[in-house]
Amino acid sequence: MSTLQDAEKLLSSMSRAEKAQVLQWVVRDLGDAFPGIDSIPGVNGGEPCIVRTRIPVWVLAQARRLGTSEADLLLCYPTLRAEDLTNAWAYYRTHKDEIEQQIRENEEA
Repeated sequence: MSTLQDAEKLLSSMSRAEKAQVLQWVVRDLGDAFPGIDSIPGVNGGEPCIVRTRIPVWVLAQARRLGTSEADLLLCYPTLRAEDLTNAWAYYRTHKDEIEQQIRENEEA
């Protein structure tokens, strides 16, 4: 059995209060990490991207700014899920200056 399967089995036997405690521990452990967003040196210049893809957050933020709907983004990028967009928007709100700088740099290129 894998670690995730072990965790799932344990969670199913826990009370709501115990699950809430585990969730608090996980959030504390993650710190300011954004689930679903990775910045990997050597991949897309280290820009923050949606996990499982090489789609930079700045691309999605710029498309949204230009009026592309979430539905259209999901159609244009079939590997994206709705939760990926939610993660991208949360990342953008917290790292707006960084993402805006990446947009400017890519417009100049």
